[in-house]
Amino acid sequence: MTYKVLVMGDANNDSLVGLLGKQYELEHVESVDDCIRQVSADDVKLVLLNIVDNLQPVWLNVCRQLKDTPSVTDTPIVILARDSELDSKMAYYDAGCDDYVNSESMSELQARLMRVIFNKVANDQLKQQLQQANEMAFIAMSDTSDLGVNVQFLLDVNTCDNLDELGMRVFKSLQSYGINCSLQIRGRHTVKNMEANGMAKEMESVLLQECKDKGRYVDFGRRSIMNYGSVSLLVKNMPMNDDKKYGAIKDNVFSLLQGADARVKALDNLESLAMESLLVKRMAGQMRDLMKHVDSSYKGVMKDIADVVETMADGVESSIQFLGMDERQELALQKIMETGIVDTNRIFNQGMRMDEGLREFLEQVDNVFCSDSVDHAKLDRLLNAMPAIASVH
Repeated sequence: MTYKVLVMGDANNDSLVGLLGKQYELEHVESVDDCIRQVSADDVKLVLLNIVDNLQPVWLNVCRQLKDTPSVTDTPIVILARDSELDSKMAYYDAGCDDYVNSESMSELQARLMRVIFNKVANDQLKQQLQQANEMAFIAMSDTSDLGVNVQFLLDVNTCDNLDELGMRVFKSLQSYGINCSLQIRGRHTVKNMEANGMAKEMESVLLQECKDKGRYVDFGRRSIMNYGSVSLLVKNMPMNDDKKYGAIKDNVFSLLQGADARVKALDNLESLAMESLLVKRMAGQMRDLMKHVDSSYKGVMKDIADVVETMADGVESSIQFLGMDERQELALQKIMETGIVDTNRIFNQGMRMDEGLREFLEQVDNVFCSDSVDHAKLDRLLNAMPAIASVH
């Protein structure tokens, strides 16, 4: 399947055709009017502005003209330019572009265009599904104040078990404010970028990532990025002509970000505890296997040492008669050997009791952590048994 793409700007499309020709049908247009006519008449999937000069105001105006035309408003616009500065990205994004690709990164252009098209398809499907639901949702939320929405969010957020569920809960609460947003949640182990349809947009994700450390509010044009801890929100349609609503959105939405940030930290801690629990389970299993090997080797070593001591005692006893000692000397030497054998056996028996106690302790550890949830009664007995094991050692 091929997608039709209108190209404005650089008329030399050889490199673009070579890169995109198999999947996209490229058609060059000379002016904004030609572009508008083509979009209205044909099934155009997106408009690509191939910028080779530095006339940024001109191209910004082209982008705004296209987006201000009703028939082109829903058609994605992608900028292909040499400039990779953040200010340029923000300016074109504020003008209405859907993505901004550096011409030095042509290898990723095809994937970026496909992602923009997929987001357009997803948004179209979302609009169709929400057509009837919007009227009912408006009636249901019209009687609910912003404070009530925030309180309900703070109550519901504690039931979220992952970042996806948390993000969708945020978007559900934002519906009452009538704003179009992009969300970025930065957990300790992963980063989640989301639109209201559940997918991520590359341009929005880049802007949120680069602006996350630039203060609580980053305003540019009718867009506003709000940052709090591990959560950033890009509002795309701030009410510039309504100062009261503008301030209310900034104040009330910020409390949602605070609640979301607290839940992100809780989810991070839960995941860390789960990883630590898994580590303890694995260590207990490895210690059990190691003790089995040590137990077998230890018993073999004790038996060999005992055999050596008894052999040595038998050799000394058989050699006494050739040493020329009197009876008192022979008895003294024999007593020393007998004491050595008795003490050796006593020490080995004590070592076997220590080994057995440690083995039983590790079995108890393994039993405590073998299930999905820790039995607190078993854990208490295990902790009480630790001083006894330590005293034996």
